[in-house]
Amino acid sequence: MEINASTSESEGTKEEVRKVEMKTLREVMVKIGLERIDMQKGITVEVLLDSGAIGLVMSSEFAKKQEFKLKRLERPMQVRNVDGSFNKEGPIEHTVEVNIYFKGHRKRTEIDIIGGQKWTVILGMPWLACHNLEIDWRTGKVKMTRCPEECGKQWRPTQRKFG
Repeated sequence: MEINASTSESEGTKEEVRKVEMKTLREVMVKIGLERIDMQKGITVEVLLDSGAIGLVMSSEFAKKQEFKLKRLERPMQVRNVDGSFNKEGPIEHTVEVNIYFKGHRKRTEIDIIGGQKWTVILGMPWLACHNLEIDWRTGKVKMTRCPEECGKQWRPTQRKFG
């Protein structure tokens, strides 16, 4: 994104033109490990971190291709898209139970299965809030420095000796 700002006073005066370049990311993609609980089989996959998503979702096409064991929900959940419309693929009817591995941290969770997705997996606010990530929106770098104890790995500053 580029923002141009210019000012000019009266005729014959210098014209000042300032150019501000903003290079910020709108989405952050990271690689995670996904472990199938039923087979203890793991794969690496690129996922979208999305603070606008109210859940964790996996595309039905990806789940089928990777042969995840689907668990049927007692009641289907209607899904609305960002624009407020209902998802054309219908409600969420299944979930998968997985372990998510990222930067030495592990989280066992269920991910909703939904059709017609552009992304293989989206990690939304439940996962983001649980781990309270530090995200540099300019570089896309993600740090896991504020995780809860149940992650099994907490960040500790390096102890240095002086003198």
